[in-house]
Amino acid sequence: MEQKGAQAAAKLRGMPTRLLTQVAVLADRAVERALADTGSRRHHFALLATLAEFGPASQAELGRRTGIDRSDIVGALNDLAGRGFVDRAPDPEDRRRNIVTITEPGDSHLADLDGKLRAAQQELLGALSEGERDQLVGLLSRVLDDHAGR
Repeated sequence: MEQKGAQAAAKLRGMPTRLLTQVAVLADRAVERALADTGSRRHHFALLATLAEFGPASQAELGRRTGIDRSDIVGALNDLAGRGFVDRAPDPEDRRRNIVTITEPGDSHLADLDGKLRAAQQELLGALSEGERDQLVGLLSRVLDDHAGR
């Protein structure tokens, strides 16, 4: 059974690794609930968001930008293409690779997912003010960036 907040020993409440793990479980649950009726998962959102922000990209580029494993990208892109949310076409400069582009229905689907995930953020972080949320994002980003360079 999970120990909550003040019920846990002080040593446990003071361990960022433990707290991050417990919050990650809550975050996963919130995201799963938010996406449950969309037919999409977090990889789908990450790929669509990346294509919308950076434009057409190869599968390898999408993997680098999202941190999604190459084998998982193929399955997620197959699903997105099958639903008409992305197009894949051979790269004119290198016919061995595909260039992936988000479609208009993909943009609409991304907007729907974005709204649902904003609600999940609110559910998860409701105890924090907007400034505290920004601070949390900044701190977590610094930790990730520090480890990305290793």
